[in-house]
Amino acid sequence: MRIPPLYKDIKWQRFFAGMILGSVVSWFCFLMLFGIAQDRQIRTIHEQKEQIRNLTGQRDIWQNEIEELNKLKEKKLVIEDIKVKIINGGKFKIDSYTAFLIQESAKEEIEHVISKNIEDIYKSMDLLKKTIENKQYKIDKTTYTVEVHEVFLYTTLSVQLKIKDIKQSL
Repeated sequence: MRIPPLYKDIKWQRFFAGMILGSVVSWFCFLMLFGIAQDRQIRTIHEQKEQIRNLTGQRDIWQNEIEELNKLKEKKLVIEDIKVKIINGGKFKIDSYTAFLIQESAKEEIEHVISKNIEDIYKSMDLLKKTIENKQYKIDKTTYTVEVHEVFLYTTLSVQLKIKDIKQSL
């Protein structure tokens, strides 16, 4: 089988030359457009990296400021409310009214701590406990002695009391 010598014909030579020249021109156009697109992408990435760096720095500054403000606010917290609870009233068969009166009397003893700084109250916690424990609570010819079981200290001072002794008076 013989292939005719078409490459010698001037029309075919122009066609092949046009194909080669067209592929070279299209290759350069492709490289130019691809380069421009990549350049835009690189600029966008650099801008985003810079923006991320700036936002990270701002976030760190905000977090540090917020942490400092929280520390300052924690130092300035005050006692706003007092809650007293008797935890072993069932053991001594104390009715709810008597338990309420004991709780209110204990609240009156430590009422002076309202609107005081939590840090100051924490420093004088032993004095606070002794204030409650040293008082004898008289209700209906009966004297109750209590001891402080637990104290929870935050904006609400929560005190749990245990009845230690009951004395009947005639």
